[in-house]
Amino acid sequence: MPQTVPINHAEKTVPTLRRLLYIEDEPSIQAIVKLTLEEIGRFTVYSCSSGSEAISNGAEFMPDLILLDVMMPGMDGPTTLKALRQLPELATTPVIFMTAKNSPDEIGSLKAQGAIAVITKPFDPLTLCDEIQNAWNTHTQG
Repeated sequence: MPQTVPINHAEKTVPTLRRLLYIEDEPSIQAIVKLTLEEIGRFTVYSCSSGSEAISNGAEFMPDLILLDVMMPGMDGPTTLKALRQLPELATTPVIFMTAKNSPDEIGSLKAQGAIAVITKPFDPLTLCDEIQNAWNTHTQG
């Protein structure tokens, strides 16, 4: 009689995180984060310098995740997120906000607006990819 192996139907396969749309207005921060994500995390990154640029070009990139600065001139992060949610291709794409504001109320507000996580600045480039991956894993296993 052949042996059977029990199957755990509760196990889920976590989708692989590969493509990140990154929106940041500060050129030096954008360069550091992009380099970190590509070299350490081995992600494919499409960077935008403004919310309007992300709205115009982000959907074509088809990101798995959006990494979005909160404080930007013109169109801030929350406003950008609302506009991105109007695009069918990005309506449900998970978002992580990055911000220098680290009060519990501010973080709670950003999560209430739909963020799966909030990464505070200054961030550690050596742990940034792990923070993003952990937020992704928690969200997709959810």
